Amino acid sequence: MNFTKSLTKWYLQNKRDLPWRKTQNPYNIWLSEIMLQQTRVVQGTPYYFAFTNAFPTVFDLANASEEAVLKLWQGLGYYSRARNLHKTAQHVAFNLKGIFPDNYASLLELKGVGEYTAAAIASFSYQEAVPVVDGNVFRVLSRYFDIETDIAQASAKKEFAALAFELMPKSDPALFNQAIMEFGALQCVPKSPNCETCVLSSGCLALQRKKVSQLPVKLKKTKVRNRYFNYIVFSDEADQTLVHKRTAKGIWHNLYEFPLIETVQSENFDLISSHLLEAQFIENKLISFSELNLESKIHKLSHQHLHIKFWNVKVAGTINNGIDYQSLVQLPFPIVIFNFIENEFFN
Repeated sequence: MNFTKSLTKWYLQNKRDLPWRKTQNPYNIWLSEIMLQQTRVVQGTPYYFAFTNAFPTVFDLANASEEAVLKLWQGLGYYSRARNLHKTAQHVAFNLKGIFPDNYASLLELKGVGEYTAAAIASFSYQEAVPVVDGNVFRVLSRYFDIETDIAQASAKKEFAALAFELMPKSDPALFNQAIMEFGALQCVPKSPNCETCVLSSGCLALQRKKVSQLPVKLKKTKVRNRYFNYIVFSDEADQTLVHKRTAKGIWHNLYEFPLIETVQSENFDLISSHLLEAQFIENKLISFSELNLESKIHKLSHQHLHIKFWNVKVAGTINNGIDYQSLVQLPFPIVIFNFIENEFFN
Protein backbone atom coordinates (compact mmCIF):
# COMPACT_ATOMS: atom_id res chain seq x y z
CA MET A 1 0.00 0.00 0.00
CA ASN A 2 1.03 3.63 -0.43
CA PHE A 3 1.57 5.04 3.06
CA THR A 4 1.43 8.72 2.11
CA LYS A 5 -1.63 8.53 -0.12
CA SER A 6 -3.61 6.49 2.40
CA LEU A 7 -2.59 8.80 5.21
CA THR A 8 -3.52 12.05 3.46
CA LYS A 9 -6.81 10.59 2.20
CA TRP A 10 -7.70 9.62 5.77
CA TYR A 11 -6.78 13.11 6.98
CA LEU A 12 -8.97 14.90 4.43
CA GLN A 13 -11.91 12.77 5.57
CA ASN A 14 -11.31 12.87 9.32
CA LYS A 15 -9.44 16.06 10.25
CA ARG A 16 -10.73 18.21 13.08
CA ASP A 17 -12.01 21.71 12.39
CA LEU A 18 -9.29 23.69 14.18
CA PRO A 19 -9.02 27.49 13.86
CA TRP A 20 -5.28 27.63 13.10
CA ARG A 21 -5.79 25.33 10.12
CA LYS A 22 -7.80 28.06 8.39
CA THR A 23 -4.87 30.42 7.96
CA GLN A 24 -1.31 30.57 6.73
CA ASN A 25 -0.56 33.61 8.87
CA PRO A 26 2.69 32.75 10.67
CA TYR A 27 1.66 34.73 13.76
CA ASN A 28 -1.46 32.59 14.31
CA ILE A 29 0.35 29.37 13.53
CA TRP A 30 3.23 30.29 15.84
CA LEU A 31 0.77 31.09 18.64
CA SER A 32 -1.03 27.77 18.24
CA GLU A 33 2.16 25.72 18.09
CA ILE A 34 3.65 27.31 21.21
CA MET A 35 0.39 26.76 23.08
CA LEU A 36 0.04 23.15 21.98
CA GLN A 37 3.50 22.14 23.15
CA GLN A 38 2.80 19.70 26.00
CA THR A 39 -0.87 20.69 25.90
CA ARG A 40 -3.86 18.82 24.48
CA VAL A 41 -5.83 20.51 21.68
CA VAL A 42 -9.05 20.60 23.72
CA GLN A 43 -7.24 22.43 26.51
CA GLY A 44 -5.25 24.77 24.28
CA THR A 45 -8.02 25.94 21.94
CA PRO A 46 -9.77 28.33 24.40
CA TYR A 47 -6.39 29.93 25.13
CA TYR A 48 -5.76 30.36 21.40
CA PHE A 49 -9.06 32.23 21.04
CA ALA A 50 -8.35 34.32 24.15
CA PHE A 51 -4.92 35.36 22.86
CA THR A 52 -6.03 36.12 19.30
CA ASN A 53 -8.90 38.20 20.67
CA ALA A 54 -6.71 40.10 23.14
CA PHE A 55 -3.69 40.33 20.82
CA PRO A 56 -4.87 40.07 17.19
CA THR A 57 -1.43 40.97 15.82
CA VAL A 58 2.16 40.44 16.89
CA PHE A 59 2.36 44.17 17.64
CA ASP A 60 -0.51 43.88 20.14
CA LEU A 61 1.23 41.02 21.91
CA ALA A 62 4.58 42.82 21.87
CA ASN A 63 3.10 45.96 23.43
CA ALA A 64 1.33 44.09 26.22
CA SER A 65 2.89 43.81 29.67
CA GLU A 66 4.42 40.50 30.67
CA GLU A 67 1.98 40.38 33.57
CA ALA A 68 -0.99 40.64 31.18
CA VAL A 69 0.44 37.82 29.06
CA LEU A 70 1.04 35.59 32.08
CA LYS A 71 -2.48 36.29 33.38
CA LEU A 72 -4.04 35.23 30.10
CA TRP A 73 -1.79 32.14 30.05
CA GLN A 74 -2.79 31.20 33.62
CA GLY A 75 -3.67 27.50 33.84
CA LEU A 76 -1.90 26.45 30.66
CA GLY A 77 1.30 25.55 32.51
CA TYR A 78 4.96 25.64 31.47
CA TYR A 79 5.02 29.40 31.97
CA SER A 80 8.43 29.80 30.35
CA ARG A 81 6.54 29.31 27.07
CA ALA A 82 4.51 32.46 27.79
CA ARG A 83 7.57 34.50 28.72
CA ASN A 84 9.41 33.37 25.58
CA LEU A 85 6.27 34.03 23.52
CA HIS A 86 6.23 37.62 24.76
CA LYS A 87 9.94 38.19 24.14
CA THR A 88 9.74 36.72 20.64
CA ALA A 89 6.73 38.90 19.83
CA GLN A 90 8.76 41.95 20.86
CA HIS A 91 11.70 40.82 18.71
CA VAL A 92 9.50 40.23 15.65
CA ALA A 93 7.54 43.45 16.14
CA PHE A 94 10.37 45.83 16.97
CA ASN A 95 13.41 44.30 15.25
CA LEU A 96 11.81 42.51 12.28
CA LYS A 97 9.07 45.08 11.61
CA GLY A 98 6.36 42.53 12.36
CA ILE A 99 7.50 40.06 9.71
CA PHE A 100 8.21 36.49 10.80
CA PRO A 101 11.22 34.70 9.27
CA ASP A 102 10.10 32.75 6.20
CA ASN A 103 12.31 29.67 6.47
CA TYR A 104 13.09 26.88 8.91
CA ALA A 105 16.69 27.91 9.66
CA SER A 106 15.77 31.51 10.51
CA LEU A 107 12.71 30.49 12.54
CA LEU A 108 14.99 28.38 14.73
CA GLU A 109 16.74 31.55 15.86
CA LEU A 110 13.58 32.82 17.57
CA LYS A 111 13.47 32.43 21.35
CA GLY A 112 11.29 29.51 22.40
CA VAL A 113 11.12 28.05 18.89
CA GLY A 114 12.61 24.58 18.63
CA GLU A 115 12.94 22.19 15.71
CA TYR A 116 9.34 20.99 15.83
CA THR A 117 7.79 24.47 16.02
CA ALA A 118 10.10 25.85 13.32
CA ALA A 119 9.19 22.96 11.04
CA ALA A 120 5.48 23.48 11.65
CA ILE A 121 5.59 27.21 10.86
CA ALA A 122 7.88 26.74 7.86
CA SER A 123 5.67 24.08 6.30
CA PHE A 124 2.23 25.46 7.23
CA SER A 125 2.95 29.11 6.42
CA TYR A 126 5.60 28.89 3.72
CA GLN A 127 5.25 25.36 2.28
CA GLU A 128 8.89 24.58 3.02
CA ALA A 129 9.52 20.83 2.74
CA VAL A 130 10.66 20.17 6.29
CA PRO A 131 9.08 17.39 8.39
CA VAL A 132 7.65 17.84 11.86
CA VAL A 133 8.65 15.24 14.42
CA ASP A 134 6.61 15.09 17.60
CA GLY A 135 5.27 12.28 19.77
CA ASN A 136 2.55 11.49 17.24
CA VAL A 137 5.05 11.17 14.41
CA PHE A 138 7.36 8.97 16.47
CA ARG A 139 4.44 6.68 17.27
CA VAL A 140 3.00 6.37 13.77
CA LEU A 141 6.31 5.76 12.02
CA SER A 142 7.77 3.44 14.66
CA ARG A 143 4.68 1.23 14.52
CA TYR A 144 4.14 1.21 10.78
CA PHE A 145 7.79 0.49 9.97
CA ASP A 146 8.58 -1.46 13.19
CA ILE A 147 11.38 0.87 14.26
CA GLU A 148 12.84 -0.05 17.65
CA THR A 149 15.07 3.02 18.04
CA ASP A 150 14.79 4.50 21.52
CA ILE A 151 13.06 7.83 20.90
CA ALA A 152 14.63 9.24 24.08
CA GLN A 153 18.01 9.20 22.31
CA ALA A 154 19.13 12.46 20.76
CA SER A 155 19.83 10.74 17.43
CA ALA A 156 16.27 9.42 17.13
CA LYS A 157 14.79 12.69 15.91
CA LYS A 158 17.23 12.84 13.01
CA GLU A 159 16.41 9.25 12.01
CA PHE A 160 12.65 9.78 12.08
CA ALA A 161 12.92 13.18 10.36
CA ALA A 162 14.85 11.58 7.50
CA LEU A 163 12.17 8.92 7.08
CA ALA A 164 9.36 11.48 7.22
CA PHE A 165 11.16 13.64 4.64
CA GLU A 166 11.41 10.63 2.32
CA LEU A 167 7.68 9.97 2.65
CA MET A 168 6.66 13.62 2.33
CA PRO A 169 5.37 14.90 -1.03
CA LYS A 170 7.57 17.96 -1.59
CA SER A 171 4.75 19.71 -3.43
CA ASP A 172 2.53 19.79 -0.32
CA PRO A 173 4.54 19.31 2.89
CA ALA A 174 1.91 21.05 5.02
CA LEU A 175 -0.73 18.47 4.13
CA PHE A 176 1.58 15.58 5.00
CA ASN A 177 2.71 17.11 8.29
CA GLN A 178 -0.86 17.85 9.37
CA ALA A 179 -1.99 14.39 8.32
CA ILE A 180 0.61 12.38 10.21
CA MET A 181 0.17 14.42 13.40
CA GLU A 182 -3.61 14.14 13.23
CA PHE A 183 -3.40 10.42 12.56
CA GLY A 184 -1.30 9.95 15.68
CA ALA A 185 -3.65 12.11 17.73
CA LEU A 186 -6.91 10.47 16.64
CA GLN A 187 -6.19 7.00 15.25
CA CYS A 188 -2.75 5.68 16.21
CA VAL A 189 -3.14 6.69 19.85
CA PRO A 190 -0.70 5.70 22.62
CA LYS A 191 -2.88 3.14 24.37
CA SER A 192 -5.27 0.59 22.84
CA PRO A 193 -5.56 1.99 19.29
CA ASN A 194 -8.39 0.58 17.22
CA CYS A 195 -6.26 -1.19 14.64
CA GLU A 196 -9.29 -2.93 13.08
CA THR A 197 -10.52 0.38 11.63
CA CYS A 198 -7.07 1.70 10.69
CA VAL A 199 -6.53 2.53 7.02
CA LEU A 200 -2.85 1.66 7.40
CA SER A 201 -3.39 -1.72 9.02
CA SER A 202 -2.54 -3.81 5.95
CA GLY A 203 0.98 -2.40 5.83
CA CYS A 204 1.63 -1.91 9.55
CA LEU A 205 4.54 -4.09 10.62
CA ALA A 206 3.88 -3.61 14.33
CA LEU A 207 0.34 -4.93 13.87
CA GLN A 208 1.55 -7.90 11.85
CA ARG A 209 4.19 -8.72 14.47
CA LYS A 210 1.93 -8.03 17.48
CA LYS A 211 4.16 -5.21 18.71
CA VAL A 212 1.78 -2.25 18.67
CA SER A 213 1.78 -1.85 22.46
CA GLN A 214 5.61 -2.05 22.55
CA LEU A 215 6.25 0.86 20.19
CA PRO A 216 7.60 3.45 20.21
CA VAL A 217 10.48 2.47 22.48
CA LYS A 218 11.28 5.02 25.17
CA LEU A 219 13.72 3.80 27.79
CA LYS A 220 14.74 7.00 29.56
CA LYS A 221 12.44 7.79 32.46
CA THR A 222 12.01 11.25 33.89
CA LYS A 223 13.21 11.56 37.48
CA VAL A 224 10.54 13.21 39.58
CA ARG A 225 11.49 15.40 42.54
CA ASN A 226 9.07 15.82 45.44
CA ARG A 227 8.85 19.28 46.99
CA TYR A 228 6.79 20.44 49.98
CA PHE A 229 5.31 23.94 49.82
CA ASN A 230 3.63 25.58 52.79
CA TYR A 231 1.88 28.80 51.79
CA ILE A 232 1.21 31.30 54.55
CA VAL A 233 -2.07 33.06 53.80
CA PHE A 234 -2.29 36.16 55.95
CA SER A 235 -5.60 37.94 56.52
CA ASP A 236 -5.94 41.27 58.31
CA GLU A 237 -8.81 43.31 59.70
CA ALA A 238 -9.46 44.87 56.27
CA ASP A 239 -9.71 41.47 54.55
CA GLN A 240 -6.37 41.98 52.88
CA THR A 241 -3.62 39.44 52.36
CA LEU A 242 0.02 39.43 51.27
CA VAL A 243 1.56 38.11 48.05
CA HIS A 244 4.83 38.58 46.21
CA LYS A 245 6.22 37.92 42.76
CA ARG A 246 8.31 34.75 42.40
CA THR A 247 11.43 36.27 40.83
CA ALA A 248 13.90 33.40 41.27
CA LYS A 249 14.66 31.26 38.23
CA GLY A 250 12.85 27.95 38.08
CA ILE A 251 9.18 27.08 38.18
CA TRP A 252 6.57 29.85 38.10
CA HIS A 253 9.08 32.62 37.39
CA ASN A 254 7.36 36.05 37.59
CA LEU A 255 4.07 34.58 38.81
CA TYR A 256 2.64 35.58 42.18
CA GLU A 257 2.36 33.48 45.32
CA PHE A 258 1.75 33.76 49.05
CA PRO A 259 4.76 33.84 51.41
CA LEU A 260 6.30 30.39 51.21
CA ILE A 261 7.95 28.03 53.66
CA GLU A 262 9.46 25.10 51.79
CA THR A 263 10.26 22.00 53.83
CA VAL A 264 11.95 18.68 53.04
CA GLN A 265 8.82 16.71 53.89
CA SER A 266 5.21 17.26 54.86
CA GLU A 267 5.27 18.95 58.26
CA ASN A 268 2.81 19.35 61.11
CA PHE A 269 1.26 22.37 62.75
CA ASP A 270 3.96 22.79 65.41
CA LEU A 271 6.89 22.84 63.02
CA ILE A 272 5.26 25.22 60.50
CA SER A 273 4.20 27.57 63.31
CA SER A 274 7.80 27.71 64.60
CA HIS A 275 9.07 28.37 61.06
CA LEU A 276 6.48 31.12 60.73
CA LEU A 277 7.72 32.89 63.85
CA GLU A 278 11.31 32.69 62.64
CA ALA A 279 10.48 33.95 59.14
CA GLN A 280 8.99 37.27 60.29
CA PHE A 281 7.10 37.89 57.04
CA ILE A 282 5.18 40.81 58.56
CA GLU A 283 5.33 43.03 61.64
CA ASN A 284 1.66 42.65 62.62
CA LYS A 285 0.70 40.79 65.77
CA LEU A 286 -0.42 37.22 65.01
CA ILE A 287 -3.90 36.43 66.32
CA SER A 288 -4.52 32.88 65.12
CA PHE A 289 -2.92 30.19 62.97
CA SER A 290 -4.75 27.30 61.31
CA GLU A 291 -4.33 24.67 58.63
CA LEU A 292 -6.65 25.27 55.66
CA ASN A 293 -6.21 21.86 54.01
CA LEU A 294 -5.40 18.80 56.13
CA GLU A 295 -4.31 16.79 53.10
CA SER A 296 -1.67 18.23 50.79
CA LYS A 297 -2.79 19.27 47.32
CA ILE A 298 -0.50 17.41 44.91
CA HIS A 299 0.32 19.50 41.86
CA LYS A 300 2.22 17.53 39.23
CA LEU A 301 4.73 19.20 36.95
CA SER A 302 6.90 17.42 34.39
CA HIS A 303 9.86 16.90 36.73
CA GLN A 304 8.39 17.82 40.09
CA HIS A 305 5.49 16.84 42.30
CA LEU A 306 4.53 19.69 44.60
CA HIS A 307 2.83 18.82 47.89
CA ILE A 308 1.03 22.02 48.83
CA LYS A 309 -0.56 23.12 52.07
CA PHE A 310 -2.17 26.46 52.81
CA TRP A 311 -2.01 27.91 56.33
CA ASN A 312 -4.20 30.81 57.39
CA VAL A 313 -2.75 33.43 59.73
CA LYS A 314 -5.06 36.14 61.07
CA VAL A 315 -3.27 39.30 62.15
CA ALA A 316 -4.13 42.48 64.02
CA GLY A 317 -4.43 45.79 62.19
CA THR A 318 -3.74 46.11 58.49
CA ILE A 319 -0.88 44.57 56.53
CA ASN A 320 1.68 46.91 55.02
CA ASN A 321 1.41 46.50 51.20
CA GLY A 322 -1.66 44.30 51.72
CA ILE A 323 -3.91 43.46 48.79
CA ASP A 324 -7.67 42.90 48.61
CA TYR A 325 -9.55 40.19 46.72
CA GLN A 326 -10.47 42.29 43.67
CA SER A 327 -6.85 43.28 43.11
CA LEU A 328 -5.58 39.81 43.94
CA VAL A 329 -7.51 37.98 41.22
CA GLN A 330 -6.15 40.33 38.57
CA LEU A 331 -2.61 39.03 39.13
CA PRO A 332 -1.13 35.98 37.38
CA PHE A 333 -0.82 32.99 39.73
CA PRO A 334 0.05 29.32 39.29
CA ILE A 335 -3.32 27.69 38.70
CA VAL A 336 -3.21 25.65 41.92
CA ILE A 337 -2.93 28.88 43.94
CA PHE A 338 -5.50 30.75 41.86
CA ASN A 339 -8.02 27.91 42.31
CA PHE A 340 -7.46 28.08 46.06
CA ILE A 341 -8.05 31.86 46.05
CA GLU A 342 -11.24 31.57 44.02
CA ASN A 343 -12.76 28.49 45.63
CA GLU A 344 -11.56 28.32 49.20
CA PHE A 345 -9.79 31.27 50.78
CA PHE A 346 -12.33 34.06 50.30
CA ASN A 347 -15.43 31.89 50.37
